[in-house]
Amino acid sequence: MATITKKIWPKWFHDVKRGKKKFEFRVADFRVKSGDTLVLREWNPKTKKYTGRELRKKAKYVRKFRLNDYGQKKLIERKGFYIIQF
Repeated sequence: MATITKKIWPKWFHDVKRGKKKFEFRVADFRVKSGDTLVLREWNPKTKKYTGRELRKKAKYVRKFRLNDYGQKKLIERKGFYIIQF
């Protein structure tokens, strides 16, 4: 199992820490699979520095997709998309 370190902005860090946000939506510019550990290091975009706080979360489910996997690239580019947690 791999350990992957990523930046996370304070507003999202807070929601993950509280248990309100239970997902990550990221560009697939790295490899991750179920069972890997994400180390989320809080990053302040104003100061462009790490705050020193971090969270460790285990990836339970990973699904990679491309914009046109379902033939909807133009629609997604125009309308965007949701991530719905339940």
